[in-house]
Amino acid sequence: MSFKMPKYEAPDFSKSEFASAPDVTFKHAQKDGVPPRGFHLSSAFPEHYKVKGEWILPEVSVPFCAVVLNDDTLSFVECQDIKSGDAVVMAHKRDGSEGVYTHVNAFPEAGKPYRSLPFEESESEKYEYLFELMRYHKENGGHIVWVMGPAAVFNYDSRIAFEELTKAGFVNAVLAGNALATHDLEGGYLNTALGQNIYTQEAVPNGHYNHLDTINECRRIGSIEGFVESGEVKDGLMKTLVEMNIPYVLAGSIRDDGPLPPVHHTVTDSFQAMRKEMEKATLVINLATLLHSVAGTMFSSSYHVKDGVVEPVFVYTVDITSYAEDSVAKVRNHYLTRSFTTNVQDFVFILKKVLVGSKKEAR
Repeated sequence: MSFKMPKYEAPDFSKSEFASAPDVTFKHAQKDGVPPRGFHLSSAFPEHYKVKGEWILPEVSVPFCAVVLNDDTLSFVECQDIKSGDAVVMAHKRDGSEGVYTHVNAFPEAGKPYRSLPFEESESEKYEYLFELMRYHKENGGHIVWVMGPAAVFNYDSRIAFEELTKAGFVNAVLAGNALATHDLEGGYLNTALGQNIYTQEAVPNGHYNHLDTINECRRIGSIEGFVESGEVKDGLMKTLVEMNIPYVLAGSIRDDGPLPPVHHTVTDSFQAMRKEMEKATLVINLATLLHSVAGTMFSSSYHVKDGVVEPVFVYTVDITSYAEDSVAKVRNHYLTRSFTTNVQDFVFILKKVLVGSKKEAR
C-alpha cells in the first residue's frame, strides 16, 4: 500500500465566529490540588485556545487535565497537582465561543471521528497500515510506546520476536507491571514462565516457585540492571531494554509478588513515570492488558507537533477479546484508535516477521 501520514486540517480561524470570539479566561486557583469552579477539562481531541487574540494549539495535550498558563505557555496539569495561584483556563463550551475550540475532525484522512477504521477494511490492510506506521516513526525519530501485559512473554517465540523488534528500533519505551518483567526475567533466567517451560509449555517440578526465585535473585542483586549484568539472564525483553538503555516503567498493583526493585509502589509515582513517556509518544501499542492500556491512554496525546507539523498519535489495542479495545476506545471516544482481536503471541511474531525478517530462527 502507498503510505502517507494523515494530514492535520486546522480550523479556519478567519471565519467570523472565531475572529469575534473572546480570549479564553483564566482564574487563579485558591488552594493546592483544587482547580477553580468552572475550569475547563481537556479532552482527547486537539484543542485550540485563544490567547491575546491568537488561536494556540499546544505542542502536546493530555486529556482529563486542567490547562494552566505559565509564561505564555499552556500546560496540562492533573487536578491534584494544581498549585495555589495557578492561572487555570475557564470554559464550559468547546465551540470557540469561550476561547476554547475542540477540533473533533482534525485528521479526516484517518477516518471519521468517534469511530475507528471502516468496518470493510480487511485484517491484512490493518496490518499493512500498522507496518507502514511503525516504519515511518522509526525512520523519522518517533517514540513508539508499548503498554504490555505478561501474556506477551509467556512463550519462547514471542519473547524472541519482541527482543528482535526492540533491537531493530521499533521499541522506544515499555510501560508494564511487575508481572511482565518478572516472567520475562524468569524466562531468561530459568527458561520458564509461571513455572512452565516457555517453549514446550510443560510444567516443571516445583515450577510455581520459579517466579519467586527470580524475584528474590533480582532483589538480592539489587536491580534489574545488575541482574542482567550478572549474566544470569540469557535473553528476553528486559535484558534487551537494559542493554539498549531503553526506558521502561513498571507500575505496581495491590498484590505484587516481591515486587522487583524498580516497581513503583504508589499510584502517584506510577502515573508520573508513565505520563513522562506518554507525553513523548508518537504511536502507542497496547498488548493484552486492560488496566495499563486504559491508564496509559489517559496520558496519551492525540497529536504531537514536530518541526511545526501536527501529526496524529494512533493508539492500537491488541487482545484476545474486545473488552480492552472497547475500554480504550471509550477513553478516546474512538478517536485515532484501532484494534486487533487476536492473541498477542501471533501478533508480535507477525510484526517481527514482516518488519525484521528471520534473523533468529524460532525453536
